Amino acid sequence: MRVCVIGTGYVGLIAGACLAEMGNMVICVDNNEEKLINLRKGIVPIYEPGLEELIKNNVAKERLTFSSDIKSAIRSSLVCFIAVGTPQGEDGSADLKYVYEVASDIAKYINGYKVIVDKSTVPVGTADEVRKIISSQSEVEFDVISNPEFLRQGEAVNDFMKPDRVIIGSDSKRATEIMQELYMPFLCSGNPMIVMDVKSAEMTKYAANSFLAVKISYANQIANICEKVGADAQMVRIGMCSDKRIGQHFLFPGLGFGGSCFPKDIKALSKTAVENGCDYSLLSAADEINKKQRLIFVDKIKKRFGDNLCGKIFALWGLAFKPETNDMREAPSITIVNELLNLGATIQAYDPQATEEAKFYFGDKITYCASSYDALCDADALLLVTEWNEFRRPDFDRIKSLMKTPVIFDGRNQYSSIRLNEKGFEYHCIGRGC
Repeated sequence: MRVCVIGTGYVGLIAGACLAEMGNMVICVDNNEEKLINLRKGIVPIYEPGLEELIKNNVAKERLTFSSDIKSAIRSSLVCFIAVGTPQGEDGSADLKYVYEVASDIAKYINGYKVIVDKSTVPVGTADEVRKIISSQSEVEFDVISNPEFLRQGEAVNDFMKPDRVIIGSDSKRATEIMQELYMPFLCSGNPMIVMDVKSAEMTKYAANSFLAVKISYANQIANICEKVGADAQMVRIGMCSDKRIGQHFLFPGLGFGGSCFPKDIKALSKTAVENGCDYSLLSAADEINKKQRLIFVDKIKKRFGDNLCGKIFALWGLAFKPETNDMREAPSITIVNELLNLGATIQAYDPQATEEAKFYFGDKITYCASSYDALCDADALLLVTEWNEFRRPDFDRIKSLMKTPVIFDGRNQYSSIRLNEKGFEYHCIGRGC
């Protein structure tokens, strides 16, 4: 099938590469020529396991091309994915200007029946607006459907290739059948394609992400209470998760959620609630708890070292908002580093992938180290912020030999307090008397 994907951001690149891998002829469109040149060479602007190899393979086999010629891409494709950014506006709502610009381009160049797919995360009613824009400028037949993405950063290629489910919001039998054919190779394991009305599909993405955000904030609030009353949040989590009604995912206490989806989506859904006269107190509370969680971590450091951190050196492991990505958007490290810098601290940071992105946020205010152990030199404490695999089983004897004082603040509860205490470390974590 001939497909174009308009937008070569995170979602667009994953979708384009994975669709090409299944034998489709895919054109990825962007207006950034430098980016397109690099992509043709296999230079990928984001870190996502497996993506670079997928792009190189399909470019070599001429199933995947990159172009700035949106006219040609639209005219040569049956299915047109809109995968441009929907940044958060000042009022928390999703800014849809790029989506609507693409809709206008489609209206200008459409030359026969097309399935227009909203792949970007968009609020309820966006498909209707896209339909209005195109139909007001063209009489050519088309359908607009919603096909929200559910990609976890660090697992995105696998999530697209082996989805839990594919959501199709459609009021057209013809468009639905085309999408069923397109996605059939991805559903061989029996996971479902769920077809529903367009507005319900648009709502599903926001509802799913906001629910997961609420679970994370709930886990953190419970952990903070556990710490005060002397309970162990880890044991409480295990006890809770053994109830099949609750499940085991997204209930790990830590530093809260970040990235490009959860913070933005929970605010966008709150804005939709406000616009429609609905209560959004649960969403608002989850957002506030998440913001405070990073400050609670900083308070632990202040309680140990005082409010004046001049002369104190902190080794920070992990800058990205989660492992297996270089994404720094809404990362807990941003709040933590800035708070510590304001108190006079010196930060020596290491992240396997996010160093270049971190420079946008911190510039030369912190030291960027070449390895996790380099960051520990003369440090007064180690701060574990992102749970990269290479941080899970470090050489603690080496860590202790490099540090000025053997103090660890574990924002992800990765380590054993018993083992570290035996090795002479002072250990602080989340949700238990460590």
